[in-house]
Amino acid sequence: MGDARRYFALPSPFAMKRGGELHGAHVAYETWGTLNAARDNAVLVLTGLSPSAHMTSCEEDPAPGWWQEMAGPGKAIDTTRWFAICVNSLGSDKGSTCPASIDPATGEPYRLSFPELALEDVANAAHAVVASLGIGQLACLIGCSMGGMSALAYMLLHPHSVRAHISVDTAPQAQPFAIAIRSLQREAIRLDPHWNEGRYDDASYPDIGMSIARKLGVITYRSAMEWNGRFARIRLDPEQREDEPFGREFQVESYLEGHARRFVRHFDPNSYLYLSRASDWFDIAEYGRGSVLEGLKRICIEQAMVIGVSTDILFPLQQQEQIAEGLEAAGARVEFVALDSPQGHDAFLVDIDNYSRAIGGFLNRLPAS
Repeated sequence: MGDARRYFALPSPFAMKRGGELHGAHVAYETWGTLNAARDNAVLVLTGLSPSAHMTSCEEDPAPGWWQEMAGPGKAIDTTRWFAICVNSLGSDKGSTCPASIDPATGEPYRLSFPELALEDVANAAHAVVASLGIGQLACLIGCSMGGMSALAYMLLHPHSVRAHISVDTAPQAQPFAIAIRSLQREAIRLDPHWNEGRYDDASYPDIGMSIARKLGVITYRSAMEWNGRFARIRLDPEQREDEPFGREFQVESYLEGHARRFVRHFDPNSYLYLSRASDWFDIAEYGRGSVLEGLKRICIEQAMVIGVSTDILFPLQQQEQIAEGLEAAGARVEFVALDSPQGHDAFLVDIDNYSRAIGGFLNRLPAS
């Protein structure tokens, strides 16, 4: 099995929004399909906080991707028609320069000396990849969750670089509830004595902090409706219970534990802290003299589809409505899709049928290149 991952060296120095710069930085990305002669059939996908650039399988890497059922030949993001690109966020440890990377100035990992990261930096790094491929304008920019915020920044910072946009379960700014949850996740990591101000290693690693952060995340990614439907109050069999005071007793607890175990050593804690804070900081109102609507009105695209789900507590439907209204006020033709998937924020990864129908339908209606 080969590796489909490619690396783009960012301009050096790469200036960051909040000050500081990176030297010799790069971002990881993957592509599927073929860029046409006119270079106008490119679709860029920006991811949520934790996925890699491996959105779907390909010859070099047949392993299933994080959006396996959504992208590929004949799927909603049809790679026989579109040249699909997925970029791993700057600051993520899935191949891009991040706090775990070596700082060329010291020869040691950056850790907390990594410059403060904003989603605008993620957007600028992704734009640099697209420009390096000789693409002046994307046919469509798709952003999911955190990637949807990065996509809004991309379109604001690079006017006329995108023709159409699909916004998936995202927000124009973080709401207090989302900030509160992410703040608690970061606190769990920072309070783990093994975090050690960011100076951990494999032998002494903040497993417990990362585990609690992941469990909190999973609780907010799904909806109460789904928890009730899946677990009710079902208790674990006696042999599955922990023999300790206050140990796990309900099925839902063991489900969360399984999720946490699969995540803990697969994402760098400092990278998690940086990306989580970048999500809290993002606010499109900064571009509109304090108004979300005015900020969105500065985006120049032809058409958009905004998808949200009624059970999403992290990025509630009213925030998708705000995006739709703002893009419409900016002069784009906007389709708004409100889904009733029970899975909450994670629905775009789980309710593939409904999301495929919406995303595939929108892409099929885009003018043929």
